[in-house]
Amino acid sequence: MANAPTKTRELITGIDTSGAYPVEYRFTHAKGGNRHLVVVFSNFGVPDDYGWSNGVLNPVRANILWIRDRFRGMRSYYLCEGMDFSLEQSVIGVISKVMNALDLTPDRVTMWGGSKGGSAALYFGLRYGFGNIVSIVPQFLVGTYVKTVHPKVAGFMLGQGVPEENVRIADALLPDLVRSGAGRQSNIYLLSSPQDEQYKEQVEPFLGLFQGYDNFNFIYSESPYITRHSEVTRRNVPFLMGLVNMLADGLPPRLGMVRNGYEEPDRDTAGIKAYLSATSAQKPSGIAMPVVTHPAAHTELPTDGVYFTGMAPGAVRVSLWEHGKFLGSPTVAADGTWSWKRDKPWSRGKHLVKAVAWDPEGRKTKGTVIPFTTVAGASAAAASAIPAQPPARFDTPPMGGQLPAPTVQSPVAYEQIAVPAVRFTGLARGAAQVGFRAGGTLLGGSPVAVDGRWAWDSGWPWQEGRHTVEVFAVDAAGNESPATPVPFAVAPAPAGATPYGY
Repeated sequence: MANAPTKTRELITGIDTSGAYPVEYRFTHAKGGNRHLVVVFSNFGVPDDYGWSNGVLNPVRANILWIRDRFRGMRSYYLCEGMDFSLEQSVIGVISKVMNALDLTPDRVTMWGGSKGGSAALYFGLRYGFGNIVSIVPQFLVGTYVKTVHPKVAGFMLGQGVPEENVRIADALLPDLVRSGAGRQSNIYLLSSPQDEQYKEQVEPFLGLFQGYDNFNFIYSESPYITRHSEVTRRNVPFLMGLVNMLADGLPPRLGMVRNGYEEPDRDTAGIKAYLSATSAQKPSGIAMPVVTHPAAHTELPTDGVYFTGMAPGAVRVSLWEHGKFLGSPTVAADGTWSWKRDKPWSRGKHLVKAVAWDPEGRKTKGTVIPFTTVAGASAAAASAIPAQPPARFDTPPMGGQLPAPTVQSPVAYEQIAVPAVRFTGLARGAAQVGFRAGGTLLGGSPVAVDGRWAWDSGWPWQEGRHTVEVFAVDAAGNESPATPVPFAVAPAPAGATPYGY
């Protein structure tokens, strides 16, 4: 018997272009008229650069605003490009507009994030005086961290060549804010662990700076089940969900009398609806809803034989969802075709999958819904029947190596990757696109920027174990380069881990 669908919340996407940098966001309304806003910042390695977007926040009663950390195709800690902090101003502009549209004050807002997102939550919460800050395993020395661990991000944020002066400036951003006493009125909850490999350098030396903060709370998470940075968050999800709902209800854990409640179910929501409508990614995009050619509606399929194909002319990608949970996001070929199959079998029973098409400006269509039922039984033929539907030029035979093989910068050869959300980046000068194959099957493609840079996210979690992906380039005439093989391995996820982390 199929499980009943879980109760999900409407997810609204949009782009605010009023600032120097367009800011992409997701938003969901509060439950039961709750009068609070949670702003979510992302860590590295999450789908579409939105953190905590895998359904874990569904029980939270507050309004939730997710902000995407992808500007000109790069991550930025929501701070700057080449030390230009107008990027930060664009981000705080969106937060302020949503807060004002909800008729809330800063004390009714929680900044929330882990790792990179934890640093952003702490920075924006302290600098702009928001009521609550939940910072999970942050980095305080942002400049040093990106220079040593994420050099491409360092180049984007701190400038070409990553000048040492700019590294020092970025390192000082958070410590100097705390030393200045910014945000002393905030309820601050900082979670870390001695098992976090970043703890000794990135957290412990700065805890003493919070002396004098009336409600600074340090959650010291020590467990033999925590062996690395990413596991600190996973081991504390139940506690964190309880904490965020207490904050949403006006009950920050501290001494003294506080007010509970804040529900106003009949409150006028015209302000937030007007803002969401003005910036909605669902504004007419000029492309039609995607067509799903397989599976046909109301068909029965074996649990291991489900795949999706279709048409979406003019779109750049299609995203697939089930009951509000993200499944995958295949790219759309030049001829409008797309296809997708996930790596694991489906559960038996009825399924309702929605396909949404996205145009180059990041605006989406309404969804095409595909109901189908899965039954027990193997079907190797059906499982392998998914057609490779790449752009026509991806099928063009190599032209004697005239176009050089692309350079792959990440993942590096034989890298052990801790999370299944794998992001490929590199250079392919003179190419128009790069394509990705595994075992002879096309996985997807990505356009190449004028400077030769490219980046690609598969949109699905990779199974643990070894993988080899062939990356090849295609020029404007359709000539294909030799392939660059990229062997890597996805490490086993710890018990209870979610597909993408947080």
